[in-house]
Amino acid sequence: METLKSAKSRLPNALSLPPRLLSKYSTFITTHQSSVTQIESALRSLTYIIPGRFRDAELASESLHSSIQLLSMYHDTLLSRSLGKLPGMAGSRPGGAVAGQESLHNRYTKFWIGKSKVYRRVAMVLQVVQYTELLWEMSAKRKGERVRWRVVVLLEIIKAICRLLLLRITNSRPLVTPALPEREVIPEEDSSTSEEEEEEAYIRGEEIRPRIEKEYKMKRTGLSLPTLPNPSDISAYLLSKVLTADDIKSPSTLLNRVSGPAQVAEILHILQPVLYAVAMSRSKNQKNWQPWLLGLSIEYAARQLRKDGLRTTALEREQWGKRGWSMGWWMMRGAFYENVTKGFLHRTSERLPGLISGVLDDYLYLWDGYYFSTSSN
Repeated sequence: METLKSAKSRLPNALSLPPRLLSKYSTFITTHQSSVTQIESALRSLTYIIPGRFRDAELASESLHSSIQLLSMYHDTLLSRSLGKLPGMAGSRPGGAVAGQESLHNRYTKFWIGKSKVYRRVAMVLQVVQYTELLWEMSAKRKGERVRWRVVVLLEIIKAICRLLLLRITNSRPLVTPALPEREVIPEEDSSTSEEEEEEAYIRGEEIRPRIEKEYKMKRTGLSLPTLPNPSDISAYLLSKVLTADDIKSPSTLLNRVSGPAQVAEILHILQPVLYAVAMSRSKNQKNWQPWLLGLSIEYAARQLRKDGLRTTALEREQWGKRGWSMGWWMMRGAFYENVTKGFLHRTSERLPGLISGVLDDYLYLWDGYYFSTSSN
């Protein structure tokens, strides 16, 4: 009985432990953002440098890369929440934007995440699939080529469904990449020298650094009064406070609604990866040009149907510019890669120094055997 009572008394503490640990972890991430970002970048760079170095352990290597990406996505969520709680970072400008501090992409995606829970969930599913698609393909390939292509087609269908849902939720507005907000820098508090540190520095004869004035926060209203600018840099200070036309716009108007041929172009852009994957799965010869020409022609038709107009917004031009650059990946896919690019890269690898050649060979191993290693969607 005593053991049972002691177990019951410990149960509430045990149940409250995970939330407390998560809270401490969240606080650590938000207070050490720069360090966390550097660690993530270092680990991500390591997985980029040695993608196929240990070919027998390629699944473990890709698992590490996918885990880092998913952890970074979780950190982005924590940092986004902390950024929204900071005074002056939201709601201080028309449309909730701060001039020069928040990108158009983040304004747009944050608006839809706050407006629609369905958008947030669908966007997160899409992002998770994109981060883990190569890992799923590697796992499926161990069971045979047929299973591998079934998994590839299934993943492309899931991504297409998510994108069609996002198109519907946003009232037929073009898709943005990525669908979730990107990480923003949380402004760190300026460090000031305490009086004891000044006295110790004076005794040691060291130079005393002047204090950096912080913004004054009024007690009753909670509003902050900004510090005066540096007299030698007044022009840059004034330019940072200037509102542009995009700053005044509501976030929902940063992208125009598409209709007619433009809407058809958006749907073609969404369905193109599915049709290409199906064509590749049915082609017995990887050097066959038909799947490659089908996929490229659909992408080209989508770009031709979408015409630039006078009402094209800056965010729309930015997203279509990204899509234009991503078309370069078609040189690394399908028949074009097998017949043209592959031989050129292998011959180039033989002429390069050992270290560079080793890194290139590692990537060639992935490009030769996996569909998602060169996927741009």
